[in-house]
Amino acid sequence: MRRIILFCFILLLASCKSKSPENSMAKATSKVSEKNIALIKPEEVDAVKKDRAYNIGTRLLGSCNSSRFRTFTSAEATDKVRQNATREKVAAICQKINQRSGRFRDIELIDITRNKKLKEYTFRYSIDYEKKLYKKELFVTVNEGNQVSAIITKEVKPKTLASN
Repeated sequence: MRRIILFCFILLLASCKSKSPENSMAKATSKVSEKNIALIKPEEVDAVKKDRAYNIGTRLLGSCNSSRFRTFTSAEATDKVRQNATREKVAAICQKINQRSGRFRDIELIDITRNKKLKEYTFRYSIDYEKKLYKKELFVTVNEGNQVSAIITKEVKPKTLASN
């Protein structure tokens, strides 16, 4: 009987897993990623990169007002961005944007982050639309070759008084 109880106890101990190694690994990974990504001042970024991000962003969002989208060249954007930004896809997205937010007015730079590992800059802009019902932000990523490698828009949820 003692052997059975001892065997069950050992089996119970062996089946329990410790989560501390996984948690310590996650903490180490987040520290490494924090070192690779840094918030930088606009003065520290080349004017070419700032202009490229602003021009591509306004051109893409401005095409919703005029219904004329001029495709990106290979010097302006990577192949992946050019494949995803087709006239049909942009027209479908613009239709949704125009219904919800109205006409596009302008974008305003919020901040710039630099990924040291990938050597990319991500420009975050606040998008100004005619209707102020929804707040949206535009993220434009520019690589070291001054090509846009990603364009993302996100809707920002309004902050409540409790979260301030």
